[in-house]
Amino acid sequence: MLFNITDETSPLESIIVGIANSNGGIPSLDDVYDPKSRIHILSNTYPKESDMVNELENLVSLLRSYGVKIFRPTLINDYNQIYSRDIGFVIEDKFFKSNILPIRSREIQALDKLLSLFSSDCIISFPDDAHIEGGDVVLFKNKIYVGAYIKDDYSDYITARTNLKGLNFLKNFFPNKDVVLLELNKSNTDPKKNVLHLDCCFQPIGNSYAIIHKEGFSDQDQLSSLIDDFGLENCFFINSTEMFDMMSNVFSINKHTIVSDPYFSRLNNWLRQKEFKVEEISFREIAKQEGLFRCVTLPINRKK
Repeated sequence: MLFNITDETSPLESIIVGIANSNGGIPSLDDVYDPKSRIHILSNTYPKESDMVNELENLVSLLRSYGVKIFRPTLINDYNQIYSRDIGFVIEDKFFKSNILPIRSREIQALDKLLSLFSSDCIISFPDDAHIEGGDVVLFKNKIYVGAYIKDDYSDYITARTNLKGLNFLKNFFPNKDVVLLELNKSNTDPKKNVLHLDCCFQPIGNSYAIIHKEGFSDQDQLSSLIDDFGLENCFFINSTEMFDMMSNVFSINKHTIVSDPYFSRLNNWLRQKEFKVEEISFREIAKQEGLFRCVTLPINRKK
C-alpha cells in the first residue's frame, strides 16, 4: 500500500476512522483536555459510549457505500480513541506521527499494526519539542496551512497543540510548498473562544470554496490572506456559536460530496446551492468532545 494525500477533497480511497468502544467513560475534570468536554461533564450531558459508537458506525457505513476502504485503530481498553485526526496526518506519500498530549500518547501505538504495512521510510516522526496535531494541518493546492499558537504563554494552554517548531519542521521538509502560519485564539475554559484545531475554524471545500470562522484567528493580516486565497465570494462565514457546534468540521468524500450534520441547516442549504451533494449524519454526541467529522477521520489515500 501507498500513502497519497495532496488535498482535502480529491476522491477518497482509504481512511482510518476512530473508535468509541471502551472509551473509558466520563473522565475526571483533571483529565479533560478541552473546555467543551468540561462543560458537558459539569452539566451531566457527557456523551454515552453507545451513542458515539453508533454515530461512528453510521459514518463508516456511508463511506463504505462510496467504495472507501476503512481501517480502525487497535482497541485499547478504557481509552479514548475517537479522534484519529489528532494523532497523525498524511502529506503526499508520507505519514507524519503527531507529537500529542502525553495523556494521549498511547493512541498512536494503536496504529502500529496498520503502519507496519508501509515502508518505514514513509513514516516520519517529529522532534520531541516540535508539537503538532493533525487537526492543525490543512492542505489546499500548493499550500500547507498550519494552525498554531506561538505566544510565550504556550505552555499555559492545554488547548495549544501546535507550536512554531512543528510548523518549521514541515517547512523544512517541504521546501517546494508554501507552509502558511495561521495563529489561532485559545481558551482553556470558554469553548466559544477556543479554537482547538485549525479545522475547527477553517475548511476547504471542492476546488475553490472555504468555511471560515473569522474570530478564530488572532492575526488579521493572516486572516485576510486566507480569505484572498479563496475569494470573498467563495467563503462561507460562521459565527462563534456555529464554531462551537463544529460547523466547519465537515468532511469531503470527493470534490462534490460533503458529509455534514443535519443540524447545520444554514451550511447545508448553502452547499446545495453551490451544487454539492450533502450526506447528512447526526454527530451531536461526538460533537460534545469538541470534534466532528474531520476530527474522527484520518485519510491515507485519495485519488490523484
